[in-house]
Amino acid sequence: MINRSEAAQAVLAARARRAVTWQELADVMGRPPVWATAALLGSHPLTSAEAKTAGALLDLEPSVVEALQLPPVRDTGRSGSSPVDPTVHRFHEVIGLYGPALRELIHEQFGDGIMSAVDFRLDMRRVTDPAGDRVVIVLDGKFLAYRW
Repeated sequence: MINRSEAAQAVLAARARRAVTWQELADVMGRPPVWATAALLGSHPLTSAEAKTAGALLDLEPSVVEALQLPPVRDTGRSGSSPVDPTVHRFHEVIGLYGPALRELIHEQFGDGIMSAVDFRLDMRRVTDPAGDRVVIVLDGKFLAYRW
């Protein structure tokens, strides 16, 4: 069996080879695009049905489909250190888990470039929810295309 990292590489190669978008994968899996992209890159396990559906669209080997269902190793300490403050730590955790998926989606939807942190707006609000209030954070940065 292959590991999650190898499965993610197989997904990236198959997606490029077959010209399938992350949105198309999310749609056939019935999941939001950020979650689906993160899962296919190794941050979340897929159900058997989700893995088989993605595998069929990408024409993945059975070993890749099987690996996509394994529990992930959520390595959020990529920067080498983790902040002590619990709230700041959670932001690092979110970016560690979803950063690669967001990068892929930005490149797919905008092209080769980045989200500006200079021409940038940030909003945070509380949303009342019967299951527990929610923190809604919006990161709004201008897209900056790489120019050579």
